Amino acid sequence: MEMHQPTAPAAPRNPGLKRDIGLIGLIWTSEGSIIGSGWLFGALFAAQAAGTAALVSWGIGAVAIVILAFVHAELGAMYPVAGGTARFPHYAFGSAAGASFGWFSWLQAVTVAPIEVMASLNYLSVHAPWVQTGKNHLTPAGYGLAVAFMAFFVVVNFFGIRWLAHTNSVATWWKLAVPVVTIIVMGAAAFHPGNFGYQGFAPFGAKGMLSAISTSGIIFALLGFEQADQLAGESRNPARDIPRAVIGSIFIGVLVYVALQAVFIGALPRTAFAHGGWADLTFSGKAGPFAGLATSIGLGWLATLLYIDAVVSPSGTGLVYVTATSRVSYGLSRNGYVPAIFERTTRHGVPWFGLLVAFVVGLIVFLPFPTWQKLVGFVTSASVLMYAGAPLAFGCLRKQDPHRPRPYRLPGGLFWAPVAFIVANLIIYWAGWDTLWRLGVAIVLGYVVLGGSALLKLNPKAPRLNWRNAQWLPVYLLGMGVISWQGGFCSTGPAAKVSCGATDALPLWWDIALIAAFSLVIYFWAQAVRLPDEETREYIGSVEVVPGA
Repeated sequence: MEMHQPTAPAAPRNPGLKRDIGLIGLIWTSEGSIIGSGWLFGALFAAQAAGTAALVSWGIGAVAIVILAFVHAELGAMYPVAGGTARFPHYAFGSAAGASFGWFSWLQAVTVAPIEVMASLNYLSVHAPWVQTGKNHLTPAGYGLAVAFMAFFVVVNFFGIRWLAHTNSVATWWKLAVPVVTIIVMGAAAFHPGNFGYQGFAPFGAKGMLSAISTSGIIFALLGFEQADQLAGESRNPARDIPRAVIGSIFIGVLVYVALQAVFIGALPRTAFAHGGWADLTFSGKAGPFAGLATSIGLGWLATLLYIDAVVSPSGTGLVYVTATSRVSYGLSRNGYVPAIFERTTRHGVPWFGLLVAFVVGLIVFLPFPTWQKLVGFVTSASVLMYAGAPLAFGCLRKQDPHRPRPYRLPGGLFWAPVAFIVANLIIYWAGWDTLWRLGVAIVLGYVVLGGSALLKLNPKAPRLNWRNAQWLPVYLLGMGVISWQGGFCSTGPAAKVSCGATDALPLWWDIALIAAFSLVIYFWAQAVRLPDEETREYIGSVEVVPGA
């Protein structure tokens, strides 16, 4: 009788995500996103937009982001799922709102890696002018180098989340150490107190101070805390670790960025103001601001370190955002919004198709946005539009899913949720009309993509669209567009004196009051038409808080 040896069961074709990342990995994932290209350029552009008042701009930006971070901390710990920011509105309002905010989330994530690569190439152009033209457009050789950067991000991601977490932790220690060394050394070597208050504390008034928050890289620099939420589906102990990672990373980032802004202002030579004051700061090595200042004050070794960091820091952030993009598309597929192929994972638990799409789209993004600052304004708006979904969902889920364990419960949450929504909408508004109309085009394109997936039935889980529960959404999007058009903010800031198409019909402060009132109307309208409790719990399904040791 022939004996058959038992065979091992075949590995599942789609093994899913693996819970391999711990607290330090989560904190450094968020911190690695926060400390990226923003520190290389944010201080320069904020100073040009607001003068010494840039310090206040950073403070306002920090308060805004902290409010949003606390809201995300509760939601991320409650619902430890991949691509969390794309799925919270799905739970509260159903498929129509969920698909919309999911697209905003993916749009933000997929464009960050190209920003980081562009920042590296801007710094490198000081010593390698062949990568860019005089107008900051990539040359063919520069574009080839950009492709190499993006390919590196994808290859590292294919090794799996554990390998990525270790790689990112090492990179983040470096990324945090270099700015701290810069603060200490540059602050001791060249600090001119007379620079503070030059041409007055706020030479461009309140409008310059507020527009700097969105257009100069301040909010962009502080974004990234939500990466812990995006990777919650791969956290070993999300109940304990997600809130700590979200809140801890933002406080570290705020301290570093405010100190960098103060050191940058103090280190400027008096000749930097000679041509046009704050609006046209001129000094050696301006393409690499901190490295240029280090060279001008005789710190050549620090300049060399900064040029090295100009590759390491943006690369680390780009690496994390390629990861996040694939997890957001994974979450969108789980919800049935995009083709099911986005859920396919490798044996290491990596959503491989989402990675490849992130790579291809990232290469396309380089083409229409020639400068770092222009791309930052666009992504800041997409980011905060994505974040606006969390406060809306927060208020609903407190009522729809009241008995779910909340490892972190935000005190006064039902007060802070509408405040967070107002904050998000103000940041969107300050980005300027010329940024928002472009974002509107991208939103329409997203609806075409999502609608095509539904019509072609590329995902068997495609849900019916809950239009009644999202009736406030088109009014919200169109309303923000109209207010921006009638306002007076442009992505170039008031110092540039360039028209962007905004009518400037709404006086400053009245426009802010209008945004706040409009936000409250939308917030409470959305609460009133939220999904029934039973339907929300059905959407949430079997999401459970993973207990820790």
